[in-house]
Amino acid sequence: MLFKKAILAGTALALALGTATVTHAKVSADQAKELKGVLTPFGALRAGNGKDVAKGEGIPEWTGGITKAQIPASYKKAGQHHPDPFAADKPIFTITAQNYKQYADKLPKGVQAMFATYPDTFKVPVYPSRRSHSAPDWVNENTFRNATNGVMIAGGNGLDGVYGGIPFPIPSGSNEEQALQVVWNHTMRWRGVFVVRRAAEVAVQRNGDYSLVVSQQEVYFRYYNPKGSPKDLADNVSFYYLAFTKSPPRLAGGAVLVHETIDQKALPRQAWGYNAGQRRVRRAPNLAYDTPIAAADGLRTADDTDIYNGSPDRYDWKLIGKKEMYIPYNNFKIDSPDIKYKDLLTKGHPNPAYTRYELHRVWVVEATLKPGARHLYTKRTFYIDEDSWGIAVADQYDNRGELWRVSKAFLKNYYEVPTTWSALDVFHDLRSKRYHAQYLDNEEDTTLDFSQAVPGDAYFSPAALRRRGR
Repeated sequence: MLFKKAILAGTALALALGTATVTHAKVSADQAKELKGVLTPFGALRAGNGKDVAKGEGIPEWTGGITKAQIPASYKKAGQHHPDPFAADKPIFTITAQNYKQYADKLPKGVQAMFATYPDTFKVPVYPSRRSHSAPDWVNENTFRNATNGVMIAGGNGLDGVYGGIPFPIPSGSNEEQALQVVWNHTMRWRGVFVVRRAAEVAVQRNGDYSLVVSQQEVYFRYYNPKGSPKDLADNVSFYYLAFTKSPPRLAGGAVLVHETIDQKALPRQAWGYNAGQRRVRRAPNLAYDTPIAAADGLRTADDTDIYNGSPDRYDWKLIGKKEMYIPYNNFKIDSPDIKYKDLLTKGHPNPAYTRYELHRVWVVEATLKPGARHLYTKRTFYIDEDSWGIAVADQYDNRGELWRVSKAFLKNYYEVPTTWSALDVFHDLRSKRYHAQYLDNEEDTTLDFSQAVPGDAYFSPAALRRRGR
């Protein structure tokens, strides 16, 4: 009952704040028509850049991405590791420490720093660009409606008038408003409705040593419930996240439950932890911003997860613009069951032989810590795929303004859904020469399973967490 009262109080506050501080972001009906013309349904430029794809200089026209007809015949059932639809592709060329400066205008600063940090081993194999992103028609139609209905509220810290699609497929308004809309598009992007996965994460030490932490994760994206409507989000919760640790034995049985809120100024993220030894559920009030994640050995902050998440209120936001960049894309090989962790998790960075980079257009957004605000990172630069709105690379700077960390999402299309999401997220510390790898599933029997029935909201309550733990 207390939990329900807290939600209702937060909702009332959100409505009050939203009424007073609406930031207009709607576009006209004529502008929205571009989503069915010169733009893709998600708001990317449909046309290519007119250059030669075979030379690694071209970006092709978007023609719908991977469709059902293009799914490899060897893909048989949900949860199966994905056969690579582009397995016949070969690298066009490889960027190394010896030649990266000639490609500097198309490489994120953090990727350039990787060459300086690991000159003998780090490489960027460049493949033909394939605009593989695709999404269901109903998500595209919801995105079309959001374009003329969506607004930011609470000074850009919340949303209203959107449901079941990209909130702002055509960013508009001031530079800061557009930057915030681009970041919200990443936060609220399409990643399925309900997903279950068993995966490992590791902190790879400077000498290459690591210990696996394996967990089962379940995520219900309520914002994308095809049977729902905006009224179902009146409690301000966009998705539920539940994870149980399976190994090592000293951590097994522990769990975390998160209720992610749409307006985190009105009602901050709600989180609980289950301690298997004590058999108790306790609130975890600090699971946000730069709180270190224990399983990451200090290499990942709470808001590093998913490359960026949570309330944007501690930063000033600036849209740098749209650029053509080499980013991780179509990385089917990196989580292949044919690749063992010992071969993938090499010193300093994952083995470049299993990575794939392509030339794509990205939105470049810069976040600068507000005066008086606290965070480990005083500046962050995000490189966001224009087709899927997923952040592919992030540069993170310390309190001296020096590049400190770089995060990468190795994107691919989960074509059975379909959606574009990360096959592996990697967080590099350039000083300690350590890195954290998240969502490893090469040696698991299954990968992400989007086919299971969606449980009810009660399944993700603190009381249910306690019962499941016992």
